[in-house]
Amino acid sequence: MIHRSTRELVMDLERHGHLLRIPPPVDPDLEMAEIHRRVNRAGGPAILFERVIGSPFPAVSNIFGTMGRARFVFRHSLERIKDLIRVNAEPALILRQPAILPKILPTAWRMWPGKALTAPVTARQTEIEKLPQIRCWPEDGGPFVLLPQVYTENPEKPGIMHSNLGMYRIQMGGNEYRQNREVGLHYQLRRDIGIHHANALERGRPLRVSIFVGGPPAHSLAAIMPLPEGMPEVTFAGGLAGRRFQFVRKNGHLIAAEADFCITGTVMPGETKPEGPFGDHLGYYSLEHPFPYLHVDAVYHRKDAVWPFTVVGRPPQEDSIFSRLVHEITAPMVPASIPGLVALHAVDAAGVHPLMLAIGRERELAYQDRKPRELLKTANALLGFGHCALAKYLMITAFEDAPGLDINDIPGFFRHLLERVDWRTDLHFQTETTMDTLDYTGTALNEGGKVIIAAAGPPKRRLADRLPNECPLPEGFSKPLRVIPGIIAMKAPPFENYDTTSTLIGKLAEGLSSTGRENGLMMLVLVDDPDFAAGSFENWLWVTFTRSNPSHDIYGVNSFVQFKHWGCEGPLIIDARLKPHHAPPLVEAPEIKARVDKMGEPGGCLHGII
Repeated sequence: MIHRSTRELVMDLERHGHLLRIPPPVDPDLEMAEIHRRVNRAGGPAILFERVIGSPFPAVSNIFGTMGRARFVFRHSLERIKDLIRVNAEPALILRQPAILPKILPTAWRMWPGKALTAPVTARQTEIEKLPQIRCWPEDGGPFVLLPQVYTENPEKPGIMHSNLGMYRIQMGGNEYRQNREVGLHYQLRRDIGIHHANALERGRPLRVSIFVGGPPAHSLAAIMPLPEGMPEVTFAGGLAGRRFQFVRKNGHLIAAEADFCITGTVMPGETKPEGPFGDHLGYYSLEHPFPYLHVDAVYHRKDAVWPFTVVGRPPQEDSIFSRLVHEITAPMVPASIPGLVALHAVDAAGVHPLMLAIGRERELAYQDRKPRELLKTANALLGFGHCALAKYLMITAFEDAPGLDINDIPGFFRHLLERVDWRTDLHFQTETTMDTLDYTGTALNEGGKVIIAAAGPPKRRLADRLPNECPLPEGFSKPLRVIPGIIAMKAPPFENYDTTSTLIGKLAEGLSSTGRENGLMMLVLVDDPDFAAGSFENWLWVTFTRSNPSHDIYGVNSFVQFKHWGCEGPLIIDARLKPHHAPPLVEAPEIKARVDKMGEPGGCLHGII
């Protein structure tokens, strides 16, 4: 079925048993988000909130809450768009499989946007305050648009074929925003909207912005697709939707004709206001910072509009399914985009950008000493490629060493790498570089370090399950717990500052040095709560890679600097304690949790679901 609106999608989900209706009034302030989290965690259906307190519009969430449901939503177009991407990655496929051509031609045609004669979204107008004012976490600075499609055009090259459609944060109220007249616009570094905004600033002109909500569900997925530079997201939106992206122009703004809602406005040169805090997908708050904001011109909506939203937080959440779907769709383009790259995985459990795994080809077989060479070229290309540039830890191994290695088996990948890595030669740092705007492990916004860990060759060791018995632990260090072979999580004293940390870890490293280098312990992670960190591999991934900055928080036993290269004999020591400059982790409001608990009791609207 081709969905032309959120209501059509809701009806389709309900007919096939994928929808839960909640008839009683529900508070958009924290309660709707808590219901969503609980249902999503239970693998439950999409949720239609029929009565949202303070708003005339129903709302729906958890549409993409499971991989099965996401595939169901795109069941009539997903394979066709995959075929098109496969052909784009390997044009010779048409010669080997000519039957694929008639499948992809209609999809290619639908990728061209088309002007619409009418626009259902412009049927009615409303105010920002009448939209569902959803606030997800107790310290959020206000309500946010949680599945926005933010549309801009390049002032240098106006027109829809030079546009960007991205999912950037929109704050509808709170802080210093004038109610109904201003909304906050938050975008991260390295996003196309930033280029458009910079071009507008250079010319001293306002930037026109249109924010679409709802419409064909393919439009939401298109807004997060990592497409090649120069390919507008609206083209992918049409191909995946099975229907061309329909648009009209009104009062100087482009409007997606089939959206459920559209907010239009302008960003004026040089104007900023505080935006945030916001509970983000790393599992911490993004703090309050100055960002551009939109002077609202109009708020349009369909007659039968339904407000779609999601909730983000510590992964996995619904947006984790988005990431998996994107991986699935774009997989054929990975080796075509970067020669030598075989597979790529941004690890969701670690917050996506903090940890990226890669498998590349290491074809320098003429060398007797098998070590990373081509892998480093591939890794550096990755750090300059689209959203991959936000990676903080990039770990890459050689395809030739284990052709059957599954990059989605994360513990298996770590075992493979730790058996082969040489901490003396295989660590490559960038110590003064940009970091993801949402990552607060650096000492300033957008600033931090990166590290490439590249390993190639035969296994060098057997991994250990524990610290050596003879290893002395300095005062304050305790409870070393096994995570997986080769990795130990250990409690350390609370972080004070980097000077005292260097002294403390120096004492720990000295004790480990006395036990010998090759004891099979490869990574020692210092944490505040080892029971939690070692409680599951997902916990360890989240704690380790969202609470450490490579340039400041990596230490090692018998470390050295030689010709500007830092290395150590091992093990590697990562300081993953919470630090004063970190953003606080997300915690649900106890009273809201208790309220939702009652909904799960017999007779409650969530009984049998949560």
